[in-house]
Amino acid sequence: MEIDLPLIWALLIATAVLLYVVLDGFDLGIGLLFPFLASEEERDVAMNTVAPVWDGNETWLVLGGGGLFAVFPLAYAVVMPAVYAPVTAMLLGLVFRGVAFEFRWKVTRKGVWDWSFTLGSLAAAFSQGIILGALVQGVVVENRAYAGGWWDWLTPFSLLCGVAVVIGYALLGATWLVMKTEGEIRDRAFRLAWPAAIGTVAMVGIVSLWTPFLDPVFMERWFSLPGLFWVAPVPVLTALTVASLGIGLLRRRDIQPFLSAQILFVLCFVGLGISFYPNIVPPSVSIHDAAAPDESLSFLLVGTVVLLPIILAYTAYSYSVFRGKVRAGEGYH
Repeated sequence: MEIDLPLIWALLIATAVLLYVVLDGFDLGIGLLFPFLASEEERDVAMNTVAPVWDGNETWLVLGGGGLFAVFPLAYAVVMPAVYAPVTAMLLGLVFRGVAFEFRWKVTRKGVWDWSFTLGSLAAAFSQGIILGALVQGVVVENRAYAGGWWDWLTPFSLLCGVAVVIGYALLGATWLVMKTEGEIRDRAFRLAWPAAIGTVAMVGIVSLWTPFLDPVFMERWFSLPGLFWVAPVPVLTALTVASLGIGLLRRRDIQPFLSAQILFVLCFVGLGISFYPNIVPPSVSIHDAAAPDESLSFLLVGTVVLLPIILAYTAYSYSVFRGKVRAGEGYH
C-alpha cells in the first residue's frame, strides 16, 4: 500500500501547531492577565508558574513554521505574502515577551517590563487570531502565487478571530493559575476565569456560525447530509466540554477547568481541520498540490521520526518535574 506522505506531514504540522496553541496559549494568557493581578508578588508567582516551560513551549511554533517551509513550500510561498504584517507583529510580540520575561527579574522597578510582557502577549495572541481568520476566509491564488492585496488579511472576520484568540488565551491563563497557585491569587484567577470563559464560548459560537458563510464548501460540509452525521460529534463534544468547564469553575476544582479549556481548543482545531480538508490553504491549494517531492518528504520524515519523540519526552519530563503548586517566594513544591 502506498504511503500518503503529504497527508502524514499535514497531520504532523497540524499537531505541532495544535501543541503550540495548547502549551503556549496559557503562557500568553498569563501575560494578558498581568494587569489584573493585584500586586507585584502575585505577578511574580504567576510568572514563576510558567518560568520552567515557557521557552520550550515555543519549540512547537518553530517546528510548525519550519515544517511548512520545508514540506509545503507552495503553501508557505502563498501564505507568507498574504499575512506578512500580522506575522511580523506576532514575532515582535514574542520578542518583547521574551526580553521582558528575563529583564523583569533583574530590575527593582518592574513596571516597564510588566507592561512589555503584557503588550507583547497581546500583540502575539491578537496577531495569531488575525492570521487564523485570514486563512479561514480564504487566500487569493493565481498561477501558484498569492494574488491578493496587502490589506486582504484585515477584515471584520479576521479581527473577530483576533479578539477570540485573545479571550481564549486569557481563559487558558486563568485556569492555569487556578491549577498552579493557592490562596488569594487562586481566588483571583477564578474570578478572572468566569468572564474569560463566557467570552470564549460566545466567540466560539459566533466564529462557528460565521465560518460556513465564507465558503460554500464549508456550508456543505457542516450542514448537508450525509456529511452532517460525520461532523455532528464535534459540536456535541464542544457542548459537553463547555458544561464541564462551567461545572469545574462552579465547584472550584483545580484541574478540571484547565483541561476543559484545553479540550475546547482542541475541538475548535478539529473543526478547522474538517473545514479545511483536503486544502492546506483555502479555497484552492490542496495538501497534495502544495507538497514537496516525495523524496524530500521521506528524507525529512526520517529525521522527524527520531527527533519528535525526543521533544515530546523532554516536554513531558519538564511538566512532570515542575508539577504541583507554586507559592510566593518558594517556587514549586
